[in-house]
This record gives sequence, structure tokens and C-alpha cells, in this order.
Amino acid sequence: MARLVFLGTPPAAAVALDALVRAGHDVALVVSRADTRRGRGVAHTPSPTKAVASDHGLEVTDRLEDVAAVRAELGVVVAYGRIIPRGILQALPMVNVHFSLLPRWRGAAPVERAVLAGDSETGVCVMALEETLDTGPVLASQRVVIAEHEHASMLTSRLAALGAQLLVDTLAPGTGALPAGSPQEGEPTYAEKVRPDELRLDWARPAEHLERVVRLDRAWTTFRGERLLVLDAVARSAPDPFEALAPSDEPAPSDEQFGAVTGPGAAGGPWVHTAEGVLELLDVQPAGKRRMPASAWWRGVRVAPGERFGSQELRR
Repeated sequence: MARLVFLGTPPAAAVALDALVRAGHDVALVVSRADTRRGRGVAHTPSPTKAVASDHGLEVTDRLEDVAAVRAELGVVVAYGRIIPRGILQALPMVNVHFSLLPRWRGAAPVERAVLAGDSETGVCVMALEETLDTGPVLASQRVVIAEHEHASMLTSRLAALGAQLLVDTLAPGTGALPAGSPQEGEPTYAEKVRPDELRLDWARPAEHLERVVRLDRAWTTFRGERLLVLDAVARSAPDPFEALAPSDEPAPSDEQFGAVTGPGAAGGPWVHTAEGVLELLDVQPAGKRRMPASAWWRGVRVAPGERFGSQELRR
């Protein structure tokens, strides 16, 4: 088994660290982000990776330069969130577990970008780390299908487990037996972090696109000037549900009335008019409240004729 340094922060990295320790590797040092303050108090919360490291009794630091003082064979990086400087890479070779099929979706948010783009598949790569962003040769990879309606959080959990096993299998013969890897082939695409404005539901977009935004787990809109998180929804391709569902004395919304609400839909939630098709809301979270079925929210607010999502600016 190898003597390693591990660098990572989120839950997906913690899964890989736990797998390495259970496989018998000697993790000499774990590098993770500094503890974050919890709420308005003085208590601080460790990163998920630091929490797992502490459970295993491993030494942890938030200082990347501490790597230089450790006599390790290899560094392992999983969602660490920082570029590793050339000097450290020259002192300690490293491999990286990346949640995409490189060179597609190099960068910080490969899972979210795959979902948002409507990709039908993605995967995991174990690659040799270089100073440039996700450009190293691929030592091992595995392809997976993105399930219909699968959210980014669930996909990340699947990829984390798959990546941890792929990493353990790749290191099993020893660091001296690591393959040279294959150069990445194809046109690179880049996975920039998802901006807050990309998470606001734009009802002038097709319902299929808006469902993908919802699958990022942080989508939101406004209703009566208050923020409403849309936590689950499904695009419907019914040709004109508004004509059938709208009361006989009220006209169906025109194409200019994006965000108009009617319903209930097939699952009991409100249907929202978009540029193409409708989005049926399944789970929502109003400001200051817990997650709830959209059908319960719909019954409670009693949407008036002509009301629309996003028709008022967010109250401050």
C-alpha cells in the first residue's frame, strides 16, 4: 500500500478518502479548507473531508504548503478547489479524480454543467495532475448514463462512489505500477461554476431547459415578491393544457404571459406556462419555510387569475 497525501473538501472527496483508508493506504496528511463559521455564533464547522479524516485519526491542515514537509509517494486530489502550484507538483506527483469524461467539462462544476447541457452520459476519470486545468493524461475512466430527471446531487453521489472505487483499483498495484495514461482526445469544454443568475428560472425559456435548471437543486423564482425555491419539477409536453384547464370564463394565457400559473397538473402541482411546454412543480420551499409538496403550496396560496411567477421584483 502507498503512503499518500490527500487533498479535498466536499462530501464527494470524503467518500474517496474513506475508501483509500479502508483499502489500507497510509494517508500521511489531509489538506482541506479551513473550518467555516456556523451561523452567527463562534462555532466552526469542518469540511466533510476533514470530518472523515478526524474520524480516522489522520493529520489535517488547511495549508497547501505543508505538503512539502511530508515524505509521501503520491498526492491524491478530489474536488480540492485550488490549482496546485508547479513547485508542489515537482516535489510530489499527484493524481486527480475528476467527475466527467475528459476533455469534456474541465473545471469546477462538471456535474452541474453536464446536467444543464442535457448530456445523456458522463463519467469519472483518474488523471495525472498537471499545473494547467484538468489537462493531464487519463490513467483510468468509467462511463455512466445520466438517468432521466436525475438531479445533480444524486449524480454526484453516484460518481463519488464510482470514482472512489476506480481510484482504489488504480492504486492497488502500487504507485510504481501506475500507467503512463492516455492523452485526452476531443474538443475541450469548460465547466465554470454556476452563477446565481443561471439558477433563476426564466419562464421565457423552454420547459425542458427549466427542468434541467431545477435539477441543479438550487433553482428559484419569485411569487408575490417573495423568493420561492423550486426543488423538483418536470417538463410536460402537453400541446395546450391551459386551454383545457383554464375556467371557461377566463382566456388561456398567451405566449406573452410566460410564468402564468394554472393547474393542478398530473402530479397535483401547479403548471407554469413557458416558451415551450409547461413545467409542473413537484416540490417547493417558500421563504422562511420548509420543503413542501408543490400541491400543498398551490392550495395554500390560492393563485388569482392573471398571477405569474417572476412578475414582481424580489422584496429586499
